[in-house]
Amino acid sequence: MALKDAKAGTRNEAGISAVLGILKQSFGERFQTGQSFREQHAHTTTYIPPQLPDGVLFAESADDVKAVVRACAIHKVPVIGFGVGTSLEGQVNAANGGISIDFSRMNRVLEVNPEDLDCTVEPGVTREALNIHLRDTGLFFPIDPGANASIGGMASTRASGTNAVRYGTMKDNVLAVTAVTANGEEIRTARRARKSSAGYDLTRLFVGAEGTLGILTSVTLRLQAIPQKIAGGACAFPSIKAACDAVIMTIQMGIPVARIELLDTVQIRACNAYSKLSYAESPTLFLEFHGTDETVPLQSAGFGEIAAECGGGEFLWTANAEERTKLWKARHDAYWSARALAPGLAALSTDVCVPISRLADCVSETQADIETHGMLGPIVGHAGDGNFHVLLLFDDKSAEDIAKAEGFVQRLNRRALDMDGTCTGEHGIGQGKMAFLEQELGGTVDLMRQVKQALDPDNIFNPGKIFHQG
Repeated sequence: MALKDAKAGTRNEAGISAVLGILKQSFGERFQTGQSFREQHAHTTTYIPPQLPDGVLFAESADDVKAVVRACAIHKVPVIGFGVGTSLEGQVNAANGGISIDFSRMNRVLEVNPEDLDCTVEPGVTREALNIHLRDTGLFFPIDPGANASIGGMASTRASGTNAVRYGTMKDNVLAVTAVTANGEEIRTARRARKSSAGYDLTRLFVGAEGTLGILTSVTLRLQAIPQKIAGGACAFPSIKAACDAVIMTIQMGIPVARIELLDTVQIRACNAYSKLSYAESPTLFLEFHGTDETVPLQSAGFGEIAAECGGGEFLWTANAEERTKLWKARHDAYWSARALAPGLAALSTDVCVPISRLADCVSETQADIETHGMLGPIVGHAGDGNFHVLLLFDDKSAEDIAKAEGFVQRLNRRALDMDGTCTGEHGIGQGKMAFLEQELGGTVDLMRQVKQALDPDNIFNPGKIFHQG
């Protein structure tokens, strides 16, 4: 991460002034320009400085979105989509000023098709709200990034999370989107069919575009049947390598694990203190299995044998819902438990992803890097797909600490790329990882710029994200 990439762009003061007047007249109290509203719609999740929009529109329909985009297109003013603000790389910052579209009121489930295992939702629906809505259908939406993110935001950042090893990421679970493009018109990228060979795959182009190509107004999702039986548990290992070896063997043996999360010793210590647990302070895997009354015990026993072969401790699994909830609540609270290790310090959350055969090497080298430079950085990982996160704790008022933190992130990303990995498995590029995207893909980024130029010639959609245009 480099703060220089989070620089402010050129503001179109005349255009912004004109759009503020138009939107205030059109939307009244649903359009806000007060300081507190603007501050709530800028990036504050990590240490990237917030860059405030000039106004916030609380959209209630696709027609509202079209009206905003048309006004912004005429006057060449930036427009930034805002879900619930959980992105980690500055995606919702208004680098060039402009208008933030808040989707919290576009929170309707538009259609559920139980027979086809799909649904269509507005972008402001959160994943927890969707699963509550689906509960009586026997279906659920499996993508779980930890935070109660909005579906539109999850699609825009190509989110994944703890269930990705079994159910894939957002790119695998979005069937279609509708989006408002730079001419203010709404397009639909696909129908509900499970597969299609009809033209370009525009759905996947918009999924992960971080709002730089258009504004999503609906998302059509794949759903899954709620498993008959769910079991989970934890298993300690003597080393990161032993834990990762168990992960690799589990995947290679075809055991259909739903979640397999790696927590290093520092993170386990933090979870024990914060979530009132009593796990051994050593590298640990949290696991969950989905299936039937017959298959889940077999899967759990199979993993137990693998764990023992890799030197792990006893795998104690349970199908008790309350105990499983406590386990995964602790995992989802990993951010807060890590922050509690040093309450006075700032936090920088970053992620990389490597082939799982290199996960042990990458995590071990990263741990050594943290220790060598005298830093504090617990590690958690979606071990089943080679993705891990470091929450680096540092003094953001110290130039020396900031330099150490940025140097660490640079080395971490270089390490992942040298192992044929990626600079981000699920956080996205935003402002914080633009330099690493260039290192990862080289001239391919120029092709991305051409796509952006073709779809958004005036660069009004979330400028200053993913790459600098021009």
